[in-house]
Order: sequence, then C-alpha cells, then structure tokens
Amino acid sequence: MRQPGEPMRAVMVLGCASGVGKSWVAAALCRLAARRGVRVVPFKAQNLSNNAAPAIALDGGWGEIGRAQALQALACGLTPHVDMNPLLIKPLHQGGAEVIVHGRSTGPLTGLGGEERRALWWRAITESYARLDAELVILEGAGSPAEMNLQATDLVNLRMARHADAKALLVGDIDRGGVFAALLGTLDLLATEDRARVAGLIVNRFRGDPALFSPGLQPLADRAGTPVLGVLPFRHDVHLDEEDATTLGGRPGLLDVCALRLPTVANFTDLNALSQTPGVGLRYEAAPERIGRPDLLVIPGSRDTEADLAWMRRLGLDHVVTALAEHTPILGLCGGYQLLGRRLGDSAGLGLLPVTTTYAPTKHISPVASTTTGRWLLPPGLVVEGYEIHLGRTEAVAPLLDGDGAVSGLVAGTYFHGLLDGAATRLALVNALRARRGLGPQAESAVPDPLAQLDAAADTVERHLDLRGILP
Repeated sequence: MRQPGEPMRAVMVLGCASGVGKSWVAAALCRLAARRGVRVVPFKAQNLSNNAAPAIALDGGWGEIGRAQALQALACGLTPHVDMNPLLIKPLHQGGAEVIVHGRSTGPLTGLGGEERRALWWRAITESYARLDAELVILEGAGSPAEMNLQATDLVNLRMARHADAKALLVGDIDRGGVFAALLGTLDLLATEDRARVAGLIVNRFRGDPALFSPGLQPLADRAGTPVLGVLPFRHDVHLDEEDATTLGGRPGLLDVCALRLPTVANFTDLNALSQTPGVGLRYEAAPERIGRPDLLVIPGSRDTEADLAWMRRLGLDHVVTALAEHTPILGLCGGYQLLGRRLGDSAGLGLLPVTTTYAPTKHISPVASTTTGRWLLPPGLVVEGYEIHLGRTEAVAPLLDGDGAVSGLVAGTYFHGLLDGAATRLALVNALRARRGLGPQAESAVPDPLAQLDAAADTVERHLDLRGILP
C-alpha cells in the first residue's frame, strides 16, 4: 500500500508508431494490475482523437476525455475523470482542431503562440497528474516518441515519462512488418537518458507459430540492450475501443452495413458491437460508387458537420444518400443525425428528417438512458443506455427514443452514443434487417461485454509477457 507522500509507481506504454496497440496494451495492464489488488489509474497527458466519452469534471459536472482512457478507467474499476486525460485535441477540417482542457472546450487551436500555449497545457497536465491518487499509474504515449521534429515540443511521451519517472515499455506491431527496424530505430533516435528508461520491448499482433519468430528475440534484445518482454498474439476475438480512424477496416457478412467514412468521423466505436454480431458485415466507404445497396446505411458521428456535409456534396454523396432513403434504412448518429435534418446551423441539411439543429455556445455532455418509441425498425419499450456529447440542439420530432431523435420513413437519427451496445436493441435491429431480406430471426448471440474483453486482454498479457519488476 502506498504511504502518504510516497511517489506513485509509473509505467508508460510507448509505441513505434500510431496504431501499434498502445491503448490495447495499456488497458490490459490496467486490468491486470486491478485484478492483482493494486490501486491503479490510467493517464494520457495529451490525446489526439475524435472518439470521446463523458468523465467527471473538476467542478463535479461532466466533461469529456478520450474514449480509450474511459475504457482504461473501466479496466481499473474507476469512474472516468478528466484528470485521466487532461488535454484532448479533436481534429477538424483543414488542419484545425478543437482543444479540450480538463474536459471542457477552450475553442479552436488559435490565438496564443506555440510556446505560451504549450506552457499552459503542460501546467494543466502536471496539475492533473499531481491530483491522481493511486499506487500505480499506467501512462500511455501518443504516436512515436522518436519523431525528431516533435521531440522539442513533446508533452505526452518522453517529457511525461521523465516527469513521472516512469519505466517505459516500447510496443512494435509485427503485423504491419518491419518490427525489428521499428523497435531498434525508435531506440536509436532516443536520447541516452530516455533510452535507459525503456525497461522492455513488446512485439504485438503476431500471427502464426511463435517458434518461427523466437530465434529473432535474443538478437533483438542484444542489439537493443533491452530485454524483450514477450510476443503478444493477434487476438481477433478481443476488441477494445480504438482512438485512430486509421484503424477503421471492415469485414463481410450476410447483412451488409455500410458506414460513411466522413473526413472528421467521430465516435465510430458506436458500431463496434454491431460489427461483432454474427452474420453482420460492416464496411466504411467514402466513394459514391462503392456505397451500393446495403441493408443499412449509417452516417456516424462527425466532429465538423458542416464541413463534412460540404465534402459529401462535392463528391455527390448527398444524392446517393437521398436516393437510398427511398428503399434503404438509414441511421444517423449524433453528427450524422444533424446532417440528415433540414438545417444545421447556417447550412441546409440533407432534408431527410424534419428537424433543425441550432448551435449552442456550450456542449451537452452526460450519460443518458431512454426507451425506444416503436418507430423505425425498433420495437417500443427497449431500454437504451449511453451518453451524449454534442454542441447542437435539435428538437425531437417523431422521436426514435423517448425525448430524443427523429424518424421519417426508413430514416432515423439520434444523439445517443451506444444505441447499439445493448444486446436487446442490437438484436432487434439485426432481426428487422433480416426480415427485410426474407430471412428468419437470429437467436440472441452474446457479444462479450467490455469488462470480459478487458479480462481477455489481461489474460493475454499475463500469459505472454514477463512483467516481473514492471507490475506489482
């Protein structure tokens, strides 16, 4: 047990690049430590992501943090708090971004000079870190710590590792190839003091027979001067929320669900559970000619709705969506809901839902619960739990849920994130889509809940990594 005044132990998960599995490994370590009875908390100083989740704010209300850190909080058995991710940067069009500090928007990334802005951000980061109360902190880096153009301005990788006096683990993704070069090259670009902080290497997402790879482990460790903690297998069955839209993929299925890949797509994790349902295929498309006639078209969340709408019109996707609405179910989620309305802000929407969105100066952020009204493809009375994070205000007309959303013919929209996370709602939608194809109903098939997925990730890490001296 940590004594008052005793510094927290800190372990930082760094990666050779974006998308190598830092969030996955960090969440697994959080869960494993919590299962061992350790008071553990997640921390990511700066996050660049449009996937957000509600978290307790400094004033006791609600703010937002990166969704990956909210999942890591669940792994630790904690309620998400803005101190777990004090700086969240949400990309917009044309290289712009919205800045979230301590869970609240400070507006677009403009105004202050770079050095002054970074000083304010670093103060917010260190204040949050000082407020953490745990025996162990699992920190997550961002991108790569070895980007020579960014090292002088770094807030989230090496600077934070030094501030926390953290042991660092370096993750490389063998599935994308070149893992030896990635790990050794990253180490080679680190300053001597930072390289000495790296306590071990992790090879992630290995497919096939580990015996074929094991002859390379000792030469890797020898060349690196750092032990290889182990090789993590590619777990196709363990799905944890991703931060980066670069990870968006797809898989085929009997039912074809197509989601628009908007330039500022946000909270695409809304479709994770649906994509894991047997018989359901999910694909993300941006080219009009690739949309086809899916069983369900989803317009997901958008961080910059008016700009994304202009993008749709430039490509002709607005005409594709309007034509599909005559015979294909369409579901708009959050920003996608706004896009389907008659107007959003100063722009004319797609006009498929009888709603108008006006923008407010402050965001609405909160967990929510409601029930389905029986309109669209969902029967009445299903309980829905999720959360809302949105800037606009849209009056519910012919609502999809009690007090939220709208329905017109085959088109529906809602602000609820997590609409399809619940098994009953998801199964009802799948069976409604199957009925439209002349197929019989599908028996309930459980999608592993997030905690079960976290336990599976923790089991994998515990089995394949040597964490002696890393975790208590």
